[in-house]
Amino acid sequence: MMTAVRITLTVNGTRHDDDVEPRLLLVHYLRETRGLTGTNVGCDTTSCGACTVLLDGESVKSCTVLAVQADGGEVTTIEGLASGDAMHPVQEAFREHHGLQCGYCTPGMVMAAVSFLAEHPDPSEDEVRHGLEGNLCRCTGYHNIVKAVMAAAKTPAAPRA
Repeated sequence: MMTAVRITLTVNGTRHDDDVEPRLLLVHYLRETRGLTGTNVGCDTTSCGACTVLLDGESVKSCTVLAVQADGGEVTTIEGLASGDAMHPVQEAFREHHGLQCGYCTPGMVMAAVSFLAEHPDPSEDEVRHGLEGNLCRCTGYHNIVKAVMAAAKTPAAPRA
């Protein structure tokens, strides 16, 4: 049995102090310890991006980050984007432009788009496609995802997490 390590993480604006095994992945910490199941486990190899979250404002694939590596950091998950009943502009754009099908990849895709738009507020379609290439969707063919991200970029209250 491994000795637990004490970590402190701010998740969706709330500080948490937890004892975790040193080998616990951030995705499992979020899902199992924090109960935030919007972050999906897709591949455990960084191939699909279903587990993408923001760590200190940068998108990361949480299946390849240990919870102890995030110690002291701030994590935003899909559950932390909305403000009360108001969806984040990227979430709203995905809804309006049908940027989802089964929904499995959607949380990671939205989180990657939020991070991408923070760095590229006025992207071209090619830049969006390139910026999201680390996130896989097996249902949509990406056309509506790209439309959604382009629409979110044009939202007056620009998408910032």
